Amino acid sequence: MSAGKNNKGLIALAILGAAAVIALLAWWWYHNYKRVERIVPMPPRGEASYNPLYALKLALRNEGVKVDARQRLQLDQSPHGQSRLGRHDTLVLYNDPRTLPTVDVDALLEWVSDGGHLLLRMPPEERFGSEIRPGQLLWNLKLRPMPDESACMPLGAGQTEDDSEAESEDDAETETETETAAEPEAGSKAEAEAAAEAAAKAANKAARVASPMLFCGSARFTMEGVEPLLSWGDLDAGYVYARLAHGDGTIEVLSDLDFLNNSELEHPAKLALARQLLQPGWKQGTVHLIYAASMPPLWRLLLERAWMVWVPLLLAVFAWLWMRKQRFGPLRPTPEPGRRALLEHVQASGEHLWRYGRAHVLHQAMREAFFARLRRRDPLAAALDGPAQAQAIAEHTGMPVSDVVHALQTPRPSDGADFRLRIARLIQMRQKL
Repeated sequence: MSAGKNNKGLIALAILGAAAVIALLAWWWYHNYKRVERIVPMPPRGEASYNPLYALKLALRNEGVKVDARQRLQLDQSPHGQSRLGRHDTLVLYNDPRTLPTVDVDALLEWVSDGGHLLLRMPPEERFGSEIRPGQLLWNLKLRPMPDESACMPLGAGQTEDDSEAESEDDAETETETETAAEPEAGSKAEAEAAAEAAAKAANKAARVASPMLFCGSARFTMEGVEPLLSWGDLDAGYVYARLAHGDGTIEVLSDLDFLNNSELEHPAKLALARQLLQPGWKQGTVHLIYAASMPPLWRLLLERAWMVWVPLLLAVFAWLWMRKQRFGPLRPTPEPGRRALLEHVQASGEHLWRYGRAHVLHQAMREAFFARLRRRDPLAAALDGPAQAQAIAEHTGMPVSDVVHALQTPRPSDGADFRLRIARLIQMRQKL
């Protein structure tokens, strides 16, 4: 009885010890670890996976702007039978403008002259014949890329004097408002709001001065005899941005448009820059986003984008061919022609029979071959016998009867000339059947 009680006590102590260990582990876990939420970026799906301007498209729609995003330019007609580009529309060419055909270039320039607004990028100088040529859009606008030039510039550089004076006036106004609202009266809500707004402006200015954002593109560019309305840069060092007047419309040229893509547009400064670029014609027409104006040739894509793959593969193929190539040594003798084993066997058999006095066997075989063809060609002559048969064969073949009779008789033993004569006449008779 006492042993059972001791066992129950040990079990109870073991349960209590396990519970204490579990409680201690739980306390340690909750003391050192906290539940947090983590945002895991997922790969884009749907239109966002192939349209780099999808975020810009949604942002413009949220602002109440009409947007038409498509892969190709398609200047001819819209699905409703009307012209795609209106007089006050804006067109953003995200891809390389050098791929546009001459017909589209002329149509675009005519549309801009009528009041359109065009945004395009300046591609860098590249190899493989991708330079700017006559007839292209950049050639007609007298724009040329500058080779081996970095295209980074702080946002806000290249302001005009009017912009500087306006900024100075804003700064002076902000300072005045800050001094005036430094000690607002108690209960004055309007003055408190004015003070907060002035403080926000001062903070924004301080942030811009402390950490200006750089605008980086693929290449700077120059303009030959063109005076831009607005620009970042100068003629000597090159431009990263220029706004050009063309007829009644405007053309925005930037060294790069990557700040408009889905991943970069989240930055507030880049979003503000996009808004400033789209200012001409804002909400007056449709914004056309062309993210694949024209596909470059396949050979160019392979040379420019896939050389990391095909160059090692090409070297591997050359190495394999070098390992498998034929080594040229001394000239080999001319191979002997193929031997006809069956004819050689027949010839050897005939020589063997002749050597052992069996010439009549060879004659009998030739005679049977002659009569086999005679039965096919002249069955009546084959059915006869004796002199009548010899006469019928002579009439059919045109040979003398004596020669026919001599050929059909068995040759004399050991007489080679007689044997050859009879065999020759049998072959002649067989050929004339």
